[in-house]
Amino acid sequence: MIELVGKIVEVGTVEAVYVGKLIEVNEDEVHLEAESGWIVIPVDRVAYIREQIEE
Repeated sequence: MIELVGKIVEVGTVEAVYVGKLIEVNEDEVHLEAESGWIVIPVDRVAYIREQIEE
């Protein structure tokens, strides 16, 4: 995950897919900076984190 810090990523959960710049990943939370503001997602809800592919 550390290689994705600073990149635009997709974070998938059961409820939604979030897109933003990955700021931090720690034991408890994933922090994204999105156009709408900061998003903090608990790690136990994350299904995947991957770099967003521009089409």
